[in-house]
Amino acid sequence: MALLTCQNLSLGYEGKSIVDGLTFSVNPGDYLCVVGENGSGKSTLIKTVLKLMPPVFGQVLTGDGLRHDEIGYLPQQTVVQKDFPASVREIVLSGCLNRCGLRPFYSRGERLLAASNMEKLGITPLAKRCYRELSGGQQQRVLLARALCATRKLLLLDEPVAGLDPNATADMYRLIARLNAEDGITVIMISHDITAAVQYASHILHIGSRRPLFFGTAAGYRESDVGKAFCSLNRGDF
Repeated sequence: MALLTCQNLSLGYEGKSIVDGLTFSVNPGDYLCVVGENGSGKSTLIKTVLKLMPPVFGQVLTGDGLRHDEIGYLPQQTVVQKDFPASVREIVLSGCLNRCGLRPFYSRGERLLAASNMEKLGITPLAKRCYRELSGGQQQRVLLARALCATRKLLLLDEPVAGLDPNATADMYRLIARLNAEDGITVIMISHDITAAVQYASHILHIGSRRPLFFGTAAGYRESDVGKAFCSLNRGDF
């Protein structure tokens, strides 16, 4: 059963669509990269999946027991967020808020989950450090650990390597690939990095001006006309 299905989806604002006819499914264990030019609707798609904004038309369905409040989300960081004055442990724990319900405290299980995810991402020694004192790569690890506290099934990542140096970028890609391959977490990632997209992703969704241009496997994308053209523009002959 598909974990997430978008059916004839139109995305936009105030009833005006910017992209139409999006139909695709994401199955458990998939690693989907969403690519396309600026303004094509990539981030709007993520916000629609998260129910932060309604679709202009069509619907987003979840399956395999997934609830919308069980999706882990790593958004693009703003300047204000990068300067947030909280400890690493506090930020990672905040990923458990949806689990708390009306409880005004974290349970032992939630604290253990946060500790486990910090260990998994190698940030346990940073637990008491102030988030705003960390490097960009360390901050992204913290936010990824926070997102993992919200989900056991699906991560939505909006440009998770934006602003990172090459070493931190490569490190983040390796972490995401490991979570997908070893932990079985399904990944949907928005990316401008076509080289990494075709290297790591199992599937590609390419959104163009007002319409989807491709949806299928990464191997199929490399052989498609749109994939060849886009890859050539971004990294030379494929």
